[in-house]
Amino acid sequence: MSSDILPSDTDGRDDSPALELDGLEKYFTENDTLLNRLLPHREVKQVRAVDGVDLTVSQGETVGLVGESGCGKSTLARALLRLLEPTDGSVYLADEEVTALSTSELKSLRSEAQMIFQDPFSSLNPRYTVEETLVEPMRVHDVCDTDAEREKRARELLERVGLGAEHVTRHPHEFSGGQRQRVAIARALSVEPSVIVADEPVSALDVSVQAQILNLLRELQREMDLTMLFISHDLSVVRQICDRVAVMYLGKIVEEGPTNELYENPQHPYTEVLISSIPTPDPTVDRERVRLEGDVPTPIDPPSGCRFHPRCPKVIPPDDWTGSQDAWRRVIQLKHRVANEEISPEAMREKLTDEGDEGVSDAAVLDAIYEEHVRERDAAGASTVELPDAHRSTVYDGLERLLAGGRNEAVAFFDEQFSSVCERETPKRSDVGDEQFAACHLHRDDGHEHVRASNLEVQQ
Repeated sequence: MSSDILPSDTDGRDDSPALELDGLEKYFTENDTLLNRLLPHREVKQVRAVDGVDLTVSQGETVGLVGESGCGKSTLARALLRLLEPTDGSVYLADEEVTALSTSELKSLRSEAQMIFQDPFSSLNPRYTVEETLVEPMRVHDVCDTDAEREKRARELLERVGLGAEHVTRHPHEFSGGQRQRVAIARALSVEPSVIVADEPVSALDVSVQAQILNLLRELQREMDLTMLFISHDLSVVRQICDRVAVMYLGKIVEEGPTNELYENPQHPYTEVLISSIPTPDPTVDRERVRLEGDVPTPIDPPSGCRFHPRCPKVIPPDDWTGSQDAWRRVIQLKHRVANEEISPEAMREKLTDEGDEGVSDAAVLDAIYEEHVRERDAAGASTVELPDAHRSTVYDGLERLLAGGRNEAVAFFDEQFSSVCERETPKRSDVGDEQFAACHLHRDDGHEHVRASNLEVQQ
């Protein structure tokens, strides 16, 4: 099989929904013990892994779901198939509401929608032969009339996924990773599903076999008119195999659109960051990479407003901001670090003392915090981020409150002095192109704040 990935073909595709998510939520409860329930002062926290996702996949379409690790992609996959029970929202397969089915009624769903897991070794029963792995689900879902017919179909499926029928008596440990994934694909197809949910199906495989598996999935999708939700963190893979792409961040879809349009003209800053991280094989191409600082925030207590705003390189400043976009971003990050107790004047004083400074003054501590968390320097030591004097003075006023031991007072002060629409309001889904949507205040149509932000220079 060629290592080149076959392009997507959308000709003749039925636009009727095969899979539809409406406000799907999946929350996990942390510290939900009997003692915590009985004691009113004990807080039971919720992990908002999937938080109100709307997504439609048309018949015969392949939609990619991308995002960083921990953004909720795999949880969404399990929730829509009810391998995990959704907290709220609805899932529809064709016209049937999956979330309304009883446990006994779910049996029919299992034959209509199947999942291909990331790790083929852990998803296959090590005690089953390949034949048993393929025949058992057919028997459960009454596919074929006799075991002889099921065994024949198992051999045909093996041939179709690129393995010979002679492998039916082998066990999973006797196969390579790519071969095991072929067996997993054959198992998913054994019950004749109409929808496939592929959760990182090639990420555990060697690069040398990834293209082969991707080509196989594309060929099967075309031949069987399968609908596929393809989950991956590898955007270069998604671009080759998917018709449309949905970008997920911290439990929410932030952008969605046709693959080529989204990759060529991303409209959400998070999408821009992800696309800029794709390696370019041509060394002569000079492409700036958008830096993304910090980790994905915890879904236990997600940021207010736009959940991406603490890390966003284009977070919108207020009208009275006179500095650069990079300077505003650094101030927002400083504010969140103070609130998250990531900045400690005491720790900075100890650090300066350990470096040999005797009798470290409060002013030296404030200067050191400012240097580390606000001002950026290049390799030559020159400052690349400077605040206008008025804003710099305000930052120092807030840091002085922190130094005096009033963290809550400092947080309240920074919130009052440095506030963005991105943290105050949850962005609505906006039409940003031909069937392309983004949830970002840069595209809001009820004000002018976004216009000024787009005109600020983003230094990268």
